[in-house]
Amino acid sequence: MADTQVAIVTGGSRGIGRAVAERLARNGVAVVVNYFGSVEAANEVSTAALEAGGQAMAVRANVTDPAQVTALFDEAHARFGGIDIVVASAGVLRTARIAEASEEDYTEVLDVNVRGTFNTLREAARRVRDNGRIITFSSTTLALNAPGYGIYNATKAAAEGFTRVLAKELGPRGITVNCIAPGPVETDLLMAGKSRADVNRLAALAPANRIGQPADVADAVSLIVSRDGAWINGQVLRVNGGAA
Repeated sequence: MADTQVAIVTGGSRGIGRAVAERLARNGVAVVVNYFGSVEAANEVSTAALEAGGQAMAVRANVTDPAQVTALFDEAHARFGGIDIVVASAGVLRTARIAEASEEDYTEVLDVNVRGTFNTLREAARRVRDNGRIITFSSTTLALNAPGYGIYNATKAAAEGFTRVLAKELGPRGITVNCIAPGPVETDLLMAGKSRADVNRLAALAPANRIGQPADVADAVSLIVSRDGAWINGQVLRVNGGAA
């Protein structure tokens, strides 16, 4: 990998993506913080990286649009001269039992979590430098099979499938492709609409009796994208404190 690594983190303005972007910046990686919603939140991440002595920029792009994903990679390359790490963390969560799910639920979750991941991976496969790192995101919900998560789980199964195949395709170039499957993590995405009792039930899934924090996941990403992670490839790592 290059002396100064360059990373694109999709969905990097909030939740796990934000924690990953901030951790990589602290590691000395030049970070491109992709966002689609709040430019203020994305700029906060970039500013924090700059204040810590790192390099960062925020770039708006809707990952469901292949042209915008290409433009995102173009901006990263123009600013930093290349791309070594891609973390495809952009995603949405909608829960509904299959019998009650709407067409809107299905379309939105599939569009962002599957199409968006595919668009990001396709561009990463073309643009990441040799010996680079690519990370996708699944979820421990895929192992738990909880009611209401049918559509979401289908998208995460797709992410795992993309990961395993792309690892084989890019392995000859020394590029590793792995998937992180977090357990319950305290983010706005997960906590929205949940009662204290719901949160306690989620916490009880892990032997430590707590919900994960975004930093827990960022630590795992930091390891996999480092030089120490060179022999980890094509894997799905459940970062869940033993919840499943």
